[in-house]
Amino acid sequence: MTSFPLPTIIQGGMGAGVSSWTLANAVCKAGQLGVVSGTALDVLLARRLQVGDPGGHMRRALSHFPIPGVAQRIIDRYFVEGGKDKDKPFKPKPVPSMKPSKLLEELLVASNFVEVYLAKEGHDRPVGINYLEKIQAPNLPSIFGAMLAGVSYVLMGAGIPKSIPGILDKLANKESVDLRIDVQGTDPGESFSTTFDPQAFCDGNVPDINRPDFLAIVSSATLASMLARKASGKVNGFIIEGPTAGGHNAPPRGKMQLSVEGEPIYSDRDECDLKAISDLGLPFWLAGSYAEPERIAEAIEMGAVGVQIGTAFAFCEESGMSAELRNRSVEMSRQGNAKVFTDPVASPTGFPFKVLGMEHTQSEESVYLDRTRICDLGYLRHAYKKENGKVGWRCPSEPIDDYLKKGGKIEDTVGRKCVCNGLMSNIDLGQIQQDGRLEKPLITSGDDVADVARFLKPGATSYTAMDVIEYLTRDIEGTINIRSGSQAVNKL
Repeated sequence: MTSFPLPTIIQGGMGAGVSSWTLANAVCKAGQLGVVSGTALDVLLARRLQVGDPGGHMRRALSHFPIPGVAQRIIDRYFVEGGKDKDKPFKPKPVPSMKPSKLLEELLVASNFVEVYLAKEGHDRPVGINYLEKIQAPNLPSIFGAMLAGVSYVLMGAGIPKSIPGILDKLANKESVDLRIDVQGTDPGESFSTTFDPQAFCDGNVPDINRPDFLAIVSSATLASMLARKASGKVNGFIIEGPTAGGHNAPPRGKMQLSVEGEPIYSDRDECDLKAISDLGLPFWLAGSYAEPERIAEAIEMGAVGVQIGTAFAFCEESGMSAELRNRSVEMSRQGNAKVFTDPVASPTGFPFKVLGMEHTQSEESVYLDRTRICDLGYLRHAYKKENGKVGWRCPSEPIDDYLKKGGKIEDTVGRKCVCNGLMSNIDLGQIQQDGRLEKPLITSGDDVADVARFLKPGATSYTAMDVIEYLTRDIEGTINIRSGSQAVNKL
């Protein structure tokens, strides 16, 4: 475990780029755990350089990258002095694959390094990074890049990250690692994997790096217990995420049933057995509608170290979300019009995905239908076994004919939205496609967006990460620090 006390508040890792280095840095400086999103950082770095790298932050971080040649190649390829023409598209980058090109591998390692490096500037507190188990192909070089920058925590959900703890162990020992890739259509006993060799990447001169703590994001005690017993290495704790949290949610247990509004119905079966979690003897945090002082107190009373908060931070000034979208969302909250729909089909992952309703975004059916389907980023593609035995990639949100030619089922395409491009637009890095159309946002948020206006100070139209933390910790009378091997109690 880290030498710092475990945090009462973990800032959620909201992708892509919403949980930016600026947000994580601000949360850390406020005394809690700041977390950057590890989703699509390669495209974020490439596009931030193409818009001119305002403030010079990307280049400053790259100047500290331990392999200068890699940093310089990235700058030479993507940096545009003064920024590209706003009417011109971003230069494409390679899509994720099991055998990434040298360019893609360098981008993945460097971009994760950059985001963590910047989040760590100006303080000595731990920083975390959040990954999705569903996005498997980029994870090995991404994790290595974050470790090069000294990340303290790796958080992972949206799947069963059984192999990740052991991968952290091996990377800390400068060893080659491999990750089994879920491939649809494989025969019994058949498997495919991606590999990463830090020695080869660093030409035999791998810097000394520390193993970060691993926090698994789960929704059930059964999964937590399995990971605690059978993961490839040590799991250091859990984040227990409920169905009101933003982004991807675990599907309801049993057969999917929808409400009259078309949302998945969750029941008592979906409540996590916190007693069973506590019995594992590992620290845990609760997530999903805990952004109130009394709710934090309740979580701690139930045995949790604290809580993970996402939505409250997603709409603060330091968030990576575009200022326009943040301001519109906060105003909607102030007027009582902010509402989230848990869409059972929007995400290509197949997981329920929370979408904030807002005009001129993909939450509107007309905007969604007007979009020309394209899959040019590819983070949520599914790997499948082709007739020739090789691995192919398909996405339910790509052009329907393309998906069907790859053996996909027509029913899987209904209502699927391009989450990848939508999330890029959320952070003002949306692509201009070949038909001249600018990709529209697709805002994900937890149910708590309805009440984020409560963080506004009198007369203000926006709020900061510090405003959130001050609000949430206003009733704290004292704190008993939690360290490895000591008592796990916080007092509010």
